[in-house]
Amino acid sequence: MLDTIQGTRTVTRGGLTARRGRLVMLGRTARRSPLGALGLVLILVLLFAGVFAPVITQYEVNEFAGLPNETPNSTFWFGTDKFGQDLFSRVVFGARISLQVSFLSVIGGTVVGLLVGSFSGYKGGWMDTVVQRVVDTLIAFPALILLLMIVRLLDPSLRNVIIVITIVIIPGVARVVRGAALAERNNQYIEAAQALGATDLRILLRHIIPNMLPLAIVISTTLLGTAILAEASLSFLGLGVPPPNPSWGADINTARNSFPINIAQAFFPGLAITLTVLGFNLLGDGLRDVLDPRLRGSS
Repeated sequence: MLDTIQGTRTVTRGGLTARRGRLVMLGRTARRSPLGALGLVLILVLLFAGVFAPVITQYEVNEFAGLPNETPNSTFWFGTDKFGQDLFSRVVFGARISLQVSFLSVIGGTVVGLLVGSFSGYKGGWMDTVVQRVVDTLIAFPALILLLMIVRLLDPSLRNVIIVITIVIIPGVARVVRGAALAERNNQYIEAAQALGATDLRILLRHIIPNMLPLAIVISTTLLGTAILAEASLSFLGLGVPPPNPSWGADINTARNSFPINIAQAFFPGLAITLTVLGFNLLGDGLRDVLDPRLRGSS
């Protein structure tokens, strides 16, 4: 009985020690990259707002709650648009749309770009040449023009916006990952795996791609902000998420077309876009400092 109690205490102490160790590591990471921690806080606030939007907001997103173009007051914190809709509700619910588009498109684009870049860099030869010429062709187009070209072929919808941004993300990710894979394939452990008879698929799945993951995570974190801007740009031009869905870019465009100009309707969605992109960029820089071994020993 005594041994059982002592064993339980040992397990409990071990769990507490592990938790303390994780907290200490988290604290060291935050002290080492305070701007990255700030970016993480901004993103967590955005995620909280998007997930709990029905609880946070007082009015429905498309409810005609007040008079048109009201200035910010105690009832309508961000004022109302030209239809009398609560701007605070639209900004908070717009976070859902922006996060959904950015996360899904960046995850899809990063995964495909990671696979294409890793395969191209590892195989080399004529196959690498063909893949890179296709990537060069896509990168040659300015991103916004490529977005507009593709979106014109599809009907404006949430799904199509995600597909379009995913396609635009793939070439950049593939190019960066390919360069890292070229250097990775010359390491001795790759030669050892080849000497032991490992197939190309096994080497890619067990060695090349896992070692590319930290780089892909850093790239994807930065691309989240780019995807937010891309979705807002398409919505501003009327080619993004169709109404009545809330969109930061569409609300800015509506404010521009209002007369007199509704400054609050343009300011608060613009501020949301700015803080979101800033948060993702800061978080990406912080993750780079933590995940990149070359930078880890420099501080």
